[in-house]
Amino acid sequence: MQKSPSKTKLRKFRNSAFTRQQKGYKRGLLGRLISNIQEQTSNTNSRLFIVWGALIAAGLGLAVNLYNLQIVRGPKLTEQARNQQMVNLRPFMPRRPVVDRNNNLLAIDRPVYTLYAHPKLFDKSNEEIAEQLSPILGKDVPELVKIFESRKSGIILAPAIPEEMIDRITSLRLNGLELIQKYSRFYPVDDLGADVVGYVNVDRRGQAGVEYSQEKLLERSVQTVRLSRSGNGALMPDHAPEGFLHFDDLRLQLTIDNRLQRIARTALKAQMDKFQAKRGAVIVMDALDGSLLTLVSQPTYNPNEYSKSNISLFKNWTVADLYEPGSTFKPLNVAIALENGVIKPDDMFNDSGSIRVANYTIKNAMHNGYGRITIAQILQNSSNIGMVQIIQRLKPSTYYNWLERLGLGQKVDTDLPFEVGGRLKSQEEFIASPIEPATTSFGQGFSMTPIQLVQMHGALANGGKLVTPHVVRGLIDTQGQMHDSPPRTVPRQIFSAATAQKVVEMMETVVSEGTGKVAQIPGYRIAGKTGTAQKASPNGGYIKGARITSFVAILPVESPRYVVFALVDEPKGENAYGSTVAAPIVKSVIEALIPLEEIPPSKAIEQQAKP
Repeated sequence: MQKSPSKTKLRKFRNSAFTRQQKGYKRGLLGRLISNIQEQTSNTNSRLFIVWGALIAAGLGLAVNLYNLQIVRGPKLTEQARNQQMVNLRPFMPRRPVVDRNNNLLAIDRPVYTLYAHPKLFDKSNEEIAEQLSPILGKDVPELVKIFESRKSGIILAPAIPEEMIDRITSLRLNGLELIQKYSRFYPVDDLGADVVGYVNVDRRGQAGVEYSQEKLLERSVQTVRLSRSGNGALMPDHAPEGFLHFDDLRLQLTIDNRLQRIARTALKAQMDKFQAKRGAVIVMDALDGSLLTLVSQPTYNPNEYSKSNISLFKNWTVADLYEPGSTFKPLNVAIALENGVIKPDDMFNDSGSIRVANYTIKNAMHNGYGRITIAQILQNSSNIGMVQIIQRLKPSTYYNWLERLGLGQKVDTDLPFEVGGRLKSQEEFIASPIEPATTSFGQGFSMTPIQLVQMHGALANGGKLVTPHVVRGLIDTQGQMHDSPPRTVPRQIFSAATAQKVVEMMETVVSEGTGKVAQIPGYRIAGKTGTAQKASPNGGYIKGARITSFVAILPVESPRYVVFALVDEPKGENAYGSTVAAPIVKSVIEALIPLEEIPPSKAIEQQAKP
């Protein structure tokens, strides 16, 4: 059956429409696809721009930060880095040793160890540890056990164990013990040189003697160095400057002679014990240059155990305390009068036993008179009346000026610390009151230090020059070469050589015929002067019954050089005088001084001794 044309056309139309529809759909789909692709491309480009922008901004930020770190903050950061990589190190340097004039050790740094106990680390019982340590430490076992039970760690058993004991401790092989090394100042002669050497405290600072006054010479100069550190903080010695740990071999040498020091101390202590004295001192000076061969005072202290001592002992009283010299000042007054021409060596004076000055009556110590006497006999008998008459020939203003020339009222400026200046009335008061020159004539009414009296007598011994007493020679090396010495005041000419020698010869009669006979030594010409003075009270006036006895000697008379002085404060007994207490000390010291200094006998006396 033949289809209808109309249906066929309709079908064709429908097919054609479907085809067109499909084509349109395809074209639409393609368009949308292209549109999507175009949109995605646009988005990708945007993202790329964003990424590139971020990268460029980051790069610029890094560049700015890099510029800031390297250019702007570079030097500061470099310095911080170096500070982290380097360390400032000041190595410990021991203090220089101190030696006497013969190079005997007086002070030295030595290694010591602090012994710590940590009971929590013990592998034995407390009792067993204590039993092994007891004989070494010198402590009882129960005492050590109690110490161990007090804490679990960090107990100090001994603060300063000497090196020679370390082997005994380490040989025990005990767990829980710790040894820490440090340096400690050691004084081999104990208290023999304490008055001169002094001591250092726990902070290694000098507190007395030359340890204090010569700190700059005793401390070795140490330069702070910068060392590199590794990453773990350890020091790298390869980067240390060459020789930074090197230190010199210099020692501080003193003028003190240990041998004479020991002999002087023995003689002083014997007399102090005999007369139950409060304190005493012995000084020996070479008057040519002022060097002190001996300076001893009692009581004293042990610088190795200074913490156990009375703090008042740390100041050497021969330079730090004042006293009235009494009759030992009389030879100096004679020298002043001779130098001013108001007396002659052969002048005679009348000692009636008393003299009236203003409203005061002055008497001799023994309340007796000596009649017609020479100047030498005034010194022999220690006549107060004769001395007042001598000084009355001087104008008070002239006399006062001479006392100032001698240095009264001033410091000696020695190299020992804590020195005080003497006391002298004002010129107005001195001149206005006639009693002042009168009492000064026999050594009272003013005050001075013992070292100053030695200095003044040194002017009689060396031809009239005032030298500075000192104990320091300077820094020497192991070969004995001098490297540094303290500057000293240029000696001042006070008296003429003729005047000084004449007074020394007068003082010789004190030993040969007067109150100083006990100081005689066969074959030697010795000049001397005794002194027994009332002791001044800090509140004014004098302490009843208290006296200061002294004796000063100059030798040899034919060629004076050495001054030997002994002073004993508040000796007890009716027979306590300069002649009985101090003069025997001086004799003992001179007997030791003669062979040590190789002082030859006096030829004139040797000839007189021959038959």
